[in-house]
Amino acid sequence: MAEIVPSGLAPHLEDEVRDQPAGAPGDHGDRDRDSVRRTAAYIGERLLGAAVSLLAVIFTSFFLFRIVPGDPVRVMTHGRPVTIEQKVALAREFGLDKPLLEQFVSYLLGVLRFDFGESFQYNRPVLSMVGERLGPTVLLVGASLLVSTLLGFWLGVQGAWKHGSTADRVNTGVALTLWSVPSFWLGLILIVVFGSGLGWFPTAGMRTPGVEGSAAVLDVAHHMVLPLVTLVAVVYAQYLMVMRSSLLDEMGSDYLVTARAKGLRDREVKRRHAVPNALLPTMTLVFINVGFVLFGAVLVETVFSWPGLGKLFYEGLSVPDLPLVQGLFVIFSATVILMNLISDLLYPVIDPRVRP
Repeated sequence: MAEIVPSGLAPHLEDEVRDQPAGAPGDHGDRDRDSVRRTAAYIGERLLGAAVSLLAVIFTSFFLFRIVPGDPVRVMTHGRPVTIEQKVALAREFGLDKPLLEQFVSYLLGVLRFDFGESFQYNRPVLSMVGERLGPTVLLVGASLLVSTLLGFWLGVQGAWKHGSTADRVNTGVALTLWSVPSFWLGLILIVVFGSGLGWFPTAGMRTPGVEGSAAVLDVAHHMVLPLVTLVAVVYAQYLMVMRSSLLDEMGSDYLVTARAKGLRDREVKRRHAVPNALLPTMTLVFINVGFVLFGAVLVETVFSWPGLGKLFYEGLSVPDLPLVQGLFVIFSATVILMNLISDLLYPVIDPRVRP
């Protein structure tokens, strides 16, 4: 007998009805085993893809920065009375006199041990420096992701529900304009206007020397305003546009028509039915953007002298400090890969329509 699926249900309800067992009791066990095999294959495929991507990043990080112009020994000894013999000794100390293949093998073995070597300019292990600078970056990037996600969600919902209104056109236009603006340029404009011009906010650093106790928290928040606004302004448009587009697609669905026919008010239809289903693509974007915002924070942290990983990457690139930039590049890229993997694994859980 053909399987009957009631029409007018929300997508997750339709899948629950469709997935109900039919036929002999043994068919249910076979179906469960097939589902487990498909799920295992799906997870294995995603894990393999992440491993291959990470391996490609490790290879790329070594050779990419070898073509960056600049001699680390010459830069670090610039302006100092150093003999040629001393420069040769420095190159030997950093391992720059070895053949390229030997350098790569040494680098690869170190990465496998989670050892990225010692910084040329700081003479310290790269991982210890990353640990010191991680906190400021997590604070800035985490706050910007939270604010931009909430702002984009809210404006996207309002824009879709009042599609074509003046507020929708203005919000969408402003978001797209800010999205197209380079983050470093916007940061410089904010410094000129609100920092140097009006003097409302500090323009560099994370805290004021000598400020301690509870006042230090407010001082850090005061320093974080301009870099936070810069990151939010160039990121929130993505969430707005995806949320708006997803909700517009949902608004014409049959289950919303059925909900309205039952007498539900528009506010309840939006809150209980349309928005939860439209959130799914946007939630995936949130995971993916966690890694990419780290790359974007490089320019913002440099412009505002924020003592995080982004500014550390810029400092290493100016030498170039090969162990430092290689280690940070692998860490940034691994974060992107990890967030993509998590989103791939979670998406079938929160959306039954795409389960393997």
